Amino acid sequence: MKIGNLDLGRKLLLAPMADVTDSAYRKIAKEFGAGLTFTQMVSAKGVIRNQFETLKRLSFHRSEKPVGVQILGKDPDLIRSAVKDIVTLKPDIIDINCGCSVEKVTKHGFGSDLLDKPQQLGAIIKNMVGASWGIPISAKIRLGRNKTKINVLEIAKVIEDNGASVIIVHGRTRADKYDTDAEWDWIAKVKESVSIPVVGNGSCFTPKDVMNMIEHTKCDSVMIARGAIGNPFIFSRFNELVETGTDPGQPNPEIVRDTAIKHLNLMIENFGEHVGLNKAKKHLIWYFMSFNGITPFIDLVMPQNDKDELVDMLFEHSEKIINEKYPEEDFNKINENFKEKVLFWMKDKIEDDVQLSKEELM
Repeated sequence: MKIGNLDLGRKLLLAPMADVTDSAYRKIAKEFGAGLTFTQMVSAKGVIRNQFETLKRLSFHRSEKPVGVQILGKDPDLIRSAVKDIVTLKPDIIDINCGCSVEKVTKHGFGSDLLDKPQQLGAIIKNMVGASWGIPISAKIRLGRNKTKINVLEIAKVIEDNGASVIIVHGRTRADKYDTDAEWDWIAKVKESVSIPVVGNGSCFTPKDVMNMIEHTKCDSVMIARGAIGNPFIFSRFNELVETGTDPGQPNPEIVRDTAIKHLNLMIENFGEHVGLNKAKKHLIWYFMSFNGITPFIDLVMPQNDKDELVDMLFEHSEKIINEKYPEEDFNKINENFKEKVLFWMKDKIEDDVQLSKEELM
């Protein structure tokens, strides 16, 4: 797939995800063959105000390229100003978020609320294109407000007509939860209705899922979100499937362990030992969630505050997996819980984390 001058071939895209796609994970995903990664979503207002946390989420190293930036906003003029600032960082693509369905975002008119305002969205895209100095502009959208108000074809046409280079279609409505299967038929309809590249998104957790989506929708590429959480291996597996016709399958526990440790070290390098270790804990759980022993592993990881002890524990845990020391887990239940909320081990139902301050959202 080509986006402007950027040629991704048949490689996949890593979706922007709050508190997941930081620099550490972007480097891991690129190492395993992701074609394009994204920073975490940032507020356009936070960009032009030079708010520290916004700029921190926005920053990336040139070694991570190609990399995209996703912004959140609703005011066309404010977004144009933000794009002018972002251009100086030289990302490979700038995306406007029209898909976030979290209430703390939509109630202020951001994210998927823009799907109800095609004229406003058109002005946003036009201003982004005009301010981007040739950097491709994309829009990540959902199908519409709900099942009775699906207007994705109208929205896609607005995005194309105002100069965007690519559309990313999440096959769910704003009202749908993640335990609802994405409707790929609508992605196919968008692909038929526009001439710019279309990237599909939703319900892809394995290379076979990705291949099925491409065959079903004829989309130009696929963006992986939850399917890449704790699973950067999906990118290398898909690339090998494309090249050889064979999916090598889930990596063995040693590869998972070594990748998890590398990720842990990158988190500590980026955030310092105390913060980095605590931020890494959820990633370690995600890495091992498809192996027996995940239930006791969660209880061991969460209270851990010493890096060396945690690394020793990872080696011990992987050895137990290899030697089949753990009883069988109920992976159907684990996967159901994960689809409902990525922090599947948490007892309380929580809304997806959107790391934006009140000032950024007002």
